[in-house]
Amino acid sequence: MAPGNFTRVTEFILTGVSDRPELQIPLFFVFLVIYGLTVAGNLSIITLTSVDSRLQTPMYFFLRHLAIINLGNSTVIAPKMLINFLVKKKTIFYYECAIQLGVFLVFIVAEVFMLAVMAYDRYVAICNPLLYMVVVSRQVCLLLVSLTYLYSFFIALLASSSIFSMSYCSCNVINHYFCDTVPLLALSCSDTYFPETVVFISAATDLVFSMIIVLVSYFNIVLSILRIHSSEGRKKAFSTCASHMMAVTVFYGTMLFMYVQPPTNHSMDTDKMASVFYTVVIPMLNPMIYSLRNKDVKAALWRFLTNSRCSFKLM
Repeated sequence: MAPGNFTRVTEFILTGVSDRPELQIPLFFVFLVIYGLTVAGNLSIITLTSVDSRLQTPMYFFLRHLAIINLGNSTVIAPKMLINFLVKKKTIFYYECAIQLGVFLVFIVAEVFMLAVMAYDRYVAICNPLLYMVVVSRQVCLLLVSLTYLYSFFIALLASSSIFSMSYCSCNVINHYFCDTVPLLALSCSDTYFPETVVFISAATDLVFSMIIVLVSYFNIVLSILRIHSSEGRKKAFSTCASHMMAVTVFYGTMLFMYVQPPTNHSMDTDKMASVFYTVVIPMLNPMIYSLRNKDVKAALWRFLTNSRCSFKLM
């Protein structure tokens, strides 16, 4: 397209989760409840792992950062999505869209690697329990978390800048409920080879590398558990990683569903549903998974509520 034959896009229109008018209000209340539970659950995990002295271990340090990531990931998407259920014209400004994509990528890449870091933590705890506090020291924890955030920021900056370096012409309707990579690439009227390559290579590398860490860690964990002679010992060892295994299965299952579909079965509607799962539903589920199956977290919550009640009575 020759220069001057198109008007530069200043805003995009989001189609939303559904274009059916009768579903907008019911969906608003459904996602409002989900987002409310997400905020309450993740803030509870962050608070408990920060103030309770018995939860000052590497496992809960990583869990706190997973909760921060889940809260951030959901907050980047959910408020705008909720507003769009209530308005007729679902617009988002060009630079607002770029910021939303960039921040979303920071959190989603950070979640991929935080789950891998947590799998490594469980591997050391079960396979080398005597060296656990030495191998996963406070300095190592801070290093792993810092590298996770720095790498996710770098990937987000690289991917989002390459996508928004493209030209967007007259068509500005994004077939999604937020600014995601695939629908933005589909809208461009310039050559998409470079940004597509950046997005594909970074997504594939991140997913494969993190999955290798998770699979190798759990392969060794299973072998170690099988070597334990007592059934009570095996049950105790398994219980320390059961919550994380469940969270990993749900998250990576959704990712694989999105990226390993045959091209003939691939559609934007399917992508939307999968995206709802990992941007809104999983951040709500993770606090439930880690608290309902974890005696330490439930005990810490009870202590926190008891202390709060006593403090309130003394006022």
